[in-house]
Amino acid sequence: MEKVVTMESSTTTTATDLEDDESSTLLDLTSYQLHDLDSVELPSNLTELDLTANRLSTLDPRIAQLSDLKNLSLRQNLITDAAVVPLSSWNTLSSLEELVLRDNQLKNIPDVSIFKKLLVFDVSFNEIASLHGVSRVCNTLKELYVSKNEVTKIEEIEHFHQLQILELGSNKLRVMENLQTLVNLQELWLGRNRIKVVNLCGLKCIKKISLQSNRLTSMIGFEGCIALEELYLSHNGITKMEGLSSLANLRVLDVSSNKLTSVDDIHNLTQLEDLWLNDNQIESLEGFAEAVAGSREKLTTIYLENNLCAKSPNYTAILREVFPNIQQIDSDVFS
Repeated sequence: MEKVVTMESSTTTTATDLEDDESSTLLDLTSYQLHDLDSVELPSNLTELDLTANRLSTLDPRIAQLSDLKNLSLRQNLITDAAVVPLSSWNTLSSLEELVLRDNQLKNIPDVSIFKKLLVFDVSFNEIASLHGVSRVCNTLKELYVSKNEVTKIEEIEHFHQLQILELGSNKLRVMENLQTLVNLQELWLGRNRIKVVNLCGLKCIKKISLQSNRLTSMIGFEGCIALEELYLSHNGITKMEGLSSLANLRVLDVSSNKLTSVDDIHNLTQLEDLWLNDNQIESLEGFAEAVAGSREKLTTIYLENNLCAKSPNYTAILREVFPNIQQIDSDVFS
């Protein structure tokens, strides 16, 4: 089992100081506010180096010699485009599997083509305006995170046939496109963009989708996602529940903060456990039991607050009768 090693002081840290453990392979320097690594000795057998939450503006060239390194985190530093240029020539690190550059000062996708076994690449919370350059990232990638940037177009991702998680939330995307080759994609996170129309480009294996806080007015487009388990569509302009009847594996459905006036097209969803309908325009619970017939036994959580129907004096009692195994109604939790 790997042993976690952290810095004990601001003086020079040696391998002996690191608990005299030659087998230690993880060096965690999180939150030491380091401006450089001059005071740190980097054991040659490191497999993980976590430099999260420091003040680094350059990359220590000694990192390039850590031939066993698998995971490198530079999250929350002061790394710029110029600072990451050396990465493209660090041949010794070609077996790196996880690279985290989240929360820095990048304006472009860095050239990480040298890493031929990369599985996780995170450049979220930067100032990246385009995915140009992501085509150079190796096709072994399983997780790509580019959230909270300035990206306007989904592009250069067609070669990621092994990708399982794609996070592009909080950007400036208007169109869902170029997803059709991501045949193993299981999670797609596109919340806080400007998307108006659902287009999943024929994806079949996807299990989680978030399109919260976009500009959707329709739910049409999910019909073919038969493996879908979680669907998050809150804070849009959706007026009707539709295109859901084929989603037999759906466990979580969030359509809160939309413009719904009724509950429709979910009577066949026998696996539904969480249903979020709060902050809509549903006036009555009349016909509600029939609308949710398929999930009566399975549902454990429902939110309907801030609808007119929730003002009924027997609102909670009705719902508890409809759902015999309910555990939570709005903020009320039942034992």
